[in-house]
Amino acid sequence: MKLIVFLALVAVAAANVLPSELNKVVPVKDMTRPGKVEGRITNGYPAYEGKVPYIVGLSFNDGGHWCSGSIIGNTWVLTAGHCVNTANHVLIYYGASFRHEAQFTHWVSRSDMIVHPDWNDYLNNDIALIRTPHVDFWSLVDRVELPSYNDRYNSYAGWWAVASGWGRTDNDSGMSNYLNCVDVQVMDNNDCRNYFGGYYITDNTICIDTDGGRSSCNGDSGGPLVSHDGNRIIGITSFVGWEGCTASKPAGFTRVTGYLDWIRDHTGISY
Repeated sequence: MKLIVFLALVAVAAANVLPSELNKVVPVKDMTRPGKVEGRITNGYPAYEGKVPYIVGLSFNDGGHWCSGSIIGNTWVLTAGHCVNTANHVLIYYGASFRHEAQFTHWVSRSDMIVHPDWNDYLNNDIALIRTPHVDFWSLVDRVELPSYNDRYNSYAGWWAVASGWGRTDNDSGMSNYLNCVDVQVMDNNDCRNYFGGYYITDNTICIDTDGGRSSCNGDSGGPLVSHDGNRIIGITSFVGWEGCTASKPAGFTRVTGYLDWIRDHTGISY
């Protein structure tokens, strides 16, 4: 009996091991300063015009940093909390294939940005909303649907999804001018937790397998991870491991199904 109790305590300790004892995460926000950390789409492919009409480019603080987001309604964009956390304002690029060649743009102030109140430095609850001027939908600018409430307990492990962004195409390149996509497979959260530890990987995290160096961070922070089956946004690009984007290590996203109530309460959008 004592041995069983001891093993149980060891298992609990391992699940909550301090981040310094495992692999630290790196947020994938692009900073316009020396030593910047950049998002990447690695070993992906160029997105044809209109393939991912829901993605938007987000230039915060007059180019201070760059992220991506997803249109989820006529007046709402979904993105990562760490993108918005220090922002004063943002210029939103709609319908762009080349990063700065949008169909149109909107400028939005800090007062129309909502960061999840429980966001923290471990990138838990890494989600934010941006209220925008009204946008009409068409082939190059369109919304992506949220998961339905029926999917709120779906782990998505083994599912295939597409991620998109304007980030690096390899570890040594700069930002990509052209929008890229990559197809990736969702992995089991326990396998991801074994790599990053329980402080970073919670029930509201979703991870992808980056075998072969296929996009360990899936584009810029805040960008979409959209399921092949159903074409719904299941993740928001959040972080990669410190080893970089072609190391074939897990990449972390905010699990959208964990925040359906929070999104609905602020936007009125639900399925």
